[in-house]
Amino acid sequence: MSFFDKVFGNSETTSNVSKVNWLALVTMSQLDEVVKQSFEKPVLLFKHSTRCSVSRMVLRQFENAFMLEEEITPYFLDLLEHRDISNEITFRFGVQHQSPQLIVLKDGIAVYHTSHESIDVEDLKRFV
Repeated sequence: MSFFDKVFGNSETTSNVSKVNWLALVTMSQLDEVVKQSFEKPVLLFKHSTRCSVSRMVLRQFENAFMLEEEITPYFLDLLEHRDISNEITFRFGVQHQSPQLIVLKDGIAVYHTSHESIDVEDLKRFV
């Protein structure tokens, strides 16, 4: 393990220690289902770059503070693997791409989005 992996973690370390029960967003058809789910319960989309130390740091902080599993369904999007899905999110919801980025969907629309160090679990409570 390199020094940077010890300090920032890596994609394998992050996924193994997560307190969040992430659902992986990996297909376009799944995005359609996520939109439908948002009519029943708010959905959180977390867009993450596995090569970015800032994204890893923000993800780790978010995961450590997240305690809203009952109120919001969390989805994780690996931007390096699924940039096409990220582009579709930009197109459908009019939210400019950022990384890391958090988007909340409710009733089929993006009701909140933020990125980088502005990602804060406390802000989510307004949307659940």
